[in-house]
Amino acid sequence: MMMDAPPKLPTDLGTTRTIMAADRTLMAWIRTSLSMLSFGFTIYKFLDTATEKAGHGDSESPQHIGLFLAGMGTLAILLGTLGYWMTLTDLKQMDQFSLKRPVLLMALIMCIAGIALFGAIATRAV
Repeated sequence: MMMDAPPKLPTDLGTTRTIMAADRTLMAWIRTSLSMLSFGFTIYKFLDTATEKAGHGDSESPQHIGLFLAGMGTLAILLGTLGYWMTLTDLKQMDQFSLKRPVLLMALIMCIAGIALFGAIATRAV
């Protein structure tokens, strides 16, 4: 069984460092997105429960806050991935832009999770 060869890194050390810096930057976007998504879900559930127990207040506010933070978290991961793609395009290293890179796989998973969370809060499924 023949395995695919790992992508070749550029021989230029500066380019290699820039690619690794882009990876770290995308990881920072992933952490930011995860924070926004988890905080949005937590605030939504906390405020929703508090509103139900109190029996008063605007019942739409928790949903709006949760949707805002889930949307911002999803937007953050999309913008981070776009920036990563633009950096690799500028370096003419598009062969490095594949889903075999762990950082891109995590970005894809976080994007799907953000969309799912946004949908769940919008339909009050959670």
